[in-house]
Amino acid sequence: MKEEQSRSLFGISLSDRPTWQQFLICTSGFFFGYLVNGVCEEYVYNRLQFSFGWYFTFIQGFVYLFLIYLQGFTTKHIVNPMRTYVKLSAVLMGSHGLTKGSLAYLNYPAQIMFKSTKVLPVMIMGAFIPGLRRKYPVHEYISAFLLVLGLILFTLADAQMSPNFSMIGIMMITGALIMDAFLGNLQEAIFTMNPETTQMEMLFCSTVVGLPFLFVPMVLTGEVFRAWTACAQHPYVYGVLVFEAMATFIGQVSVLSLIALFGAATTALITTARKGVTLLLSYLIFTKPLTEQHGSGLLLIAMGIVLKMVPMDSKAPTKIPARPAVRSASGDGDREDDEERKSLV
Repeated sequence: MKEEQSRSLFGISLSDRPTWQQFLICTSGFFFGYLVNGVCEEYVYNRLQFSFGWYFTFIQGFVYLFLIYLQGFTTKHIVNPMRTYVKLSAVLMGSHGLTKGSLAYLNYPAQIMFKSTKVLPVMIMGAFIPGLRRKYPVHEYISAFLLVLGLILFTLADAQMSPNFSMIGIMMITGALIMDAFLGNLQEAIFTMNPETTQMEMLFCSTVVGLPFLFVPMVLTGEVFRAWTACAQHPYVYGVLVFEAMATFIGQVSVLSLIALFGAATTALITTARKGVTLLLSYLIFTKPLTEQHGSGLLLIAMGIVLKMVPMDSKAPTKIPARPAVRSASGDGDREDDEERKSLV
């Protein structure tokens, strides 16, 4: 029988720590990485008016590969077939492209409303992923709904315009949400079916396979040429991008650690709540006035979090565990395990 993979985060052992310490360490890494990412994006996208998402993600991928190399990871550490990561990267790039494309048809408040609901499709999709088949108790769905509703109220409190919906935009952002839900659950299924999978392997293989997917839209849209010209005129932008990629790398590895330890749905709750926490911090730091709608949103978010944390009589989310490998003289056991994993490919 396979032993559970010993998890660590940048040299900090997680497996031998209490659950609350694992959660705190991973969540801290996630918040740090993406708060720095948000500051850098604000500077590049809004102040410099550079909107080259495909190109910047392409540069970020090479920074990831260099940082992974510094962590001592090599291809010898890969335990899953690369075709597994082809599907993973295709879904990731599809989600990224649909999200970017929907901006042409949905205004900011409308996009926020849809993106805030991410945790719900993640929970629903978990019941259909081979090797996972998660079933959540009713109170967890209620918790997620309260969190989503509270976040929507809070983030739209300052919207200068009402949500503007377009059927094409709705279809695109819905497709992105479905792909996001599939992505998180597929990552959790890979960790579950093969506990020897590390966070570095997941990020390395997804990046290596995903880079060619990025190059095609960059060339077809001509973004690679516009971005190259613009960045050549402001070369210091590359310094900002590298710094942003380093911070996002910490956030990404922390997210993968959360998925491996706590599952896709819990991770989606945390990533969804991040925006609310970021906005609340901006109000506290810059002493902006809070309205009744802000208060209602915060109350619903708090109710959702408390409901998630309070133990219930219902059983925790269940999933079909990975079947232990049973070796036989003819190797039939290994072939059976291989057939089971093919359902993820």
